[in-house]
Amino acid sequence: MNQAQHRLGPRITEGVVGGYFSYTALVALAVPLDRGVFILSVCTSVVAVAVAVGMSRSRIGAVSGHLRNGLAVGAVLVAYRQIGWFAQPIDDHSLEREWLQWDHLILVDWGFAALIESSGPWLPGFLEFLYLFTYAIGPAGLLLLYLWGIEDRSDRFLAPFVASAVLAYALYPYFPSEPPRTVFPGDLVGPYDTVFRRVNLWILAGGGIHTSVFPSGHVSSAFGAAFGLLWAAPDRRAWGFVAIGIATAIAIATVYGRYHYAVDAAAGLGVSAIASLACVAVFHHRRSSRAVRDPAGATTSREK
Repeated sequence: MNQAQHRLGPRITEGVVGGYFSYTALVALAVPLDRGVFILSVCTSVVAVAVAVGMSRSRIGAVSGHLRNGLAVGAVLVAYRQIGWFAQPIDDHSLEREWLQWDHLILVDWGFAALIESSGPWLPGFLEFLYLFTYAIGPAGLLLLYLWGIEDRSDRFLAPFVASAVLAYALYPYFPSEPPRTVFPGDLVGPYDTVFRRVNLWILAGGGIHTSVFPSGHVSSAFGAAFGLLWAAPDRRAWGFVAIGIATAIAIATVYGRYHYAVDAAAGLGVSAIASLACVAVFHHRRSSRAVRDPAGATTSREK
């Protein structure tokens, strides 16, 4: 890390984290919550915002950079757990019934389920493995940047990844819904019970939330990581395209595995595209502003 980076100021990632948890503090005031859950949620938001602000003002060095990267990935998990506390009783599953019609069209009428199952258990098992890999996609992307020696570009990777995930979570309170595997048990479920599927179901049984499934956080975060990798490492574009392929397969896995509806997956892609483009726009706006204030400093920065 060179000294020129010290002039960059707060990273986009910390701004996203601080903005999201400021938003959830306001949502907690509007959503009917038990007193204990309300206090826990607000305290979580306050601590998360304080940490984001503290990190954004810390001196940019090797230790600080590693800590900021780790906290950014951890913030996604905290955001997911917190939005789960906002779950409300769902008496009418009208949204899910409407979304299910599209799943029948895609999986049955268009033959996508039969195509996936034509390989026997191999392709269904591989899709379940990729769905499981979603939990590691953020750390995996960061690891690649470190291996390539371009960890100073981590904000370009983390900002789209974090923003894509939390933007999906931010929409959950407005679309209360449950996954198809629980609302319509047995409907459109594939015939292969692979080990990866059992692991996925075990994780969701203990760590899943019941606020909403729209948009798909798995899909949005997977595409956010892919877009971020493309942005952070344009000279290794092939890896970014591989990541997009993995994200696409994860989207298919969420629908085929009955973790999400097709509209959830499509919305997850849309959310990720919007969030990633917004991060790029903010980055270029900030760089242009720095160039006006300090032309020499702007050209020496490695974050270019």
